[in-house]
Amino acid sequence: MSTPQCCENPPSLNPSYGEGSIENIGGFNTYVARPSNSNSNSNSNSNSNSNSNSNSNSVDAAAAILLISDVFGYEAPNLRKLADKVAASGFLVLVPDFLNGDYLKLDPDFDRQAWLKKHGTDQGCEDAKTLITALRGRGVTSIGAAGFCWGGVVVVKLAKSADYIQAGVVLHPGPLTDDDINEVKIPISILGAEIDHACPPEQARHFEKILAAKSEIESFVKIYPGVSHGWSVRYDAEDDFAVKSAEESHSDMLSWFIKHVQ
Repeated sequence: MSTPQCCENPPSLNPSYGEGSIENIGGFNTYVARPSNSNSNSNSNSNSNSNSNSNSNSVDAAAAILLISDVFGYEAPNLRKLADKVAASGFLVLVPDFLNGDYLKLDPDFDRQAWLKKHGTDQGCEDAKTLITALRGRGVTSIGAAGFCWGGVVVVKLAKSADYIQAGVVLHPGPLTDDDINEVKIPISILGAEIDHACPPEQARHFEKILAAKSEIESFVKIYPGVSHGWSVRYDAEDDFAVKSAEESHSDMLSWFIKHVQ
C-alpha cells in the first residue's frame, strides 16, 4: 500500500460469503474453494464458524492457486467470488488470512503506519511459504499465486525463487522496484490499471522491458483502459463497465494459470 488509491472503494466484508469452506492450513484461516469435480462435501455452503478450525488433509486437486488479498483481507466478497470461479476451472483455490483478522481500517484515528509496520510484505511472503509447505505436505504438486495490491508485492517476493510457486499474477501491485522484477525466476504476469498511482502504466511497461530481457522466463504485461487501482476486486457490481473490466482481468489471470500451473 503506497497511495490513497490503495484504500479507495473498500469492500463490505462478509465472513460467511462464498461457496467454499474456512479451514486452518499452515496455521492460517483460509477460505478454500474446491474444484467442481471434488468428492469432498466441503463445497456446499460450509464456510460457517463451525468449520473454521477444519484441518482436513484432503486437497482434492494436485494444482492449487493462492489468491493473496489486498489490505482489506480475505473476507471480501468479490475476492471469494473470484476464488469460486477459479475453482470451477479445476483448481484448488485458497484465500489465506495472512493479516490474521487485523485488516486496514479507514477510521481517521487508525494508525496506518503502525499497521503497515506490523503487516509488512516480507512477513506476508514468509507466511505464504509456510502455507505452501503445508500444501506440499498434503499432496499438492503445482502452485500458482495471484496477489492484489499488498498481495501483489507478496507474490513478486515469492517469485524470486523457483522453490515455491510455478507461476505468478500481480494485479494492480503495490510498490515494486527494478530489483524486485530483475530477481523474478518464474513465469509472471502483471495486470495493471490505466489510472494507477502505485504502479502507473509507464512503470508497468518499464517492468515489461526488464522481464522481456529475461529470456529464461515467460512474462506478460497488460494495461486495462479506463480503470483505476483495485479494479479487479474492488469493483462496483452495478457498474457494467467495471464488471466487464474485472472479468477480463480474471480471464487473463486464469489463462496464465492454466498455461503454467496445470
